[in-house]
Amino acid sequence: MNIEITRGPIADGSPTETGPTVLRMLLGVQLRRLREVRSITLEEAGETIRASRSKISRLELGRTGFKQRDVADLLTLYGLTDEAERATLLTMAKQANLPGWWHTYSDLVPSWFSSYLGLEQAADVIRSYEVQLVPDLLQTRDYARAVIRLAHQDLTSAEIERHVELRMKRQQILRRPNAPRLWTVIDEAALRRPIGGTAVMRAQFEHLIDVTGLNHVTVQIMPFSAGGHAASGGPITILRMPEQRLPDVVCLKQLASAVYPDKPSDIQRYWHIMNQLVIQAEPSAQTRKMLHQLVNRLPRH
Repeated sequence: MNIEITRGPIADGSPTETGPTVLRMLLGVQLRRLREVRSITLEEAGETIRASRSKISRLELGRTGFKQRDVADLLTLYGLTDEAERATLLTMAKQANLPGWWHTYSDLVPSWFSSYLGLEQAADVIRSYEVQLVPDLLQTRDYARAVIRLAHQDLTSAEIERHVELRMKRQQILRRPNAPRLWTVIDEAALRRPIGGTAVMRAQFEHLIDVTGLNHVTVQIMPFSAGGHAASGGPITILRMPEQRLPDVVCLKQLASAVYPDKPSDIQRYWHIMNQLVIQAEPSAQTRKMLHQLVNRLPRH
């Protein structure tokens, strides 16, 4: 089985196409390159803009917004005097601060999830393993509503509907012309767990059967019979950006936060885990058959 995925071209790099995330990451890569060429430490760069070492690290990873004054000061520190290059990078800094469409839902989502949304919407490839639930991008509206209600029992019906609306809007990336490649492994436990009742589960299985017909979507099921495996600790998502210079992003979602391992060795380790899961899971050619079996096992009322 060939499990290597190549990167595709970036659509046009504009905020309207990918949101500000790719621009932030590209600018961060350039700033890191300029800093390292001059052998300037993170601490020294931080002192220049009155920031901490970790703030410079986050800037270089594209995980926080840029102030144009800070970028200008860093470019001066790094010895970049070419006016055309400076203007280009400063324009990128300005555009990278433009809000993505998900900004209108900022009252619903914490900062860590807002960062994830930007990465997800910009990704060229999304690889994931889900343990407890059907992946967000593949949930039906009713299934999503039932999941959100379970997780946020203190919300009003109107607030729950806004959460559902946000999740449905995220899914539009799978239907756009430059849709990302989605390759997910779903644990059998997630499919056996009844969420929202029989009718909701039946519709969810039928939706999964439908989306597996998309050329850019691959769904595999990790059966109970596979026993233990490398990802038994929890869900994993790996996002690959559409620009060759950008590093892959690993996201480990937790109950109320997420961890983003960024060491190259860690990223490589999670790719290895994901590739092992693909081998251990049932082949994607069996997915529709297994989903039909799950539908047939549901009680009929």
